Amino acid sequence: MNNKKYYDVRITILKKLKVEDIYNEYAKSNMPIICAKGQVGDEFISKNCEMPEKFCKGAWEGLKSKVAILAAGENSPYTNQEGVAIHSCNDGLHPVIYKLQRIEE
Repeated sequence: MNNKKYYDVRITILKKLKVEDIYNEYAKSNMPIICAKGQVGDEFISKNCEMPEKFCKGAWEGLKSKVAILAAGENSPYTNQEGVAIHSCNDGLHPVIYKLQRIEE
C-alpha cells in the first residue's frame, strides 16, 4: 500500500475562452459556445491526487497528471512561481484555463 504523503492542490478556474471560428465550424447546434461548467474564480481542492467533488471529469483527465506533480512536491517547469502551474482542459470547443496551486500549510 502506498503511504506517500501528497499535498492538497487548489484548482481555480482562471479563464473560460470562446473560440468562435472553431466552434462555428465544428460544434453541434445545441452546444453552448462557452463551457457551461463552473464560473471564473471557482475553486476546487484535490486531496491525495483525487478528482475534487463536482469537478468536470473531462477537465480532470487533462489536469490529473499536472496535479500529481504539484501534489508530490515538484514544480512546473513553465511557471515562475514554485508550487503553481497553469494548464487547460482538453476540450477544444470550450477551453478553460486553470491555475493549480500546491497547498503547503
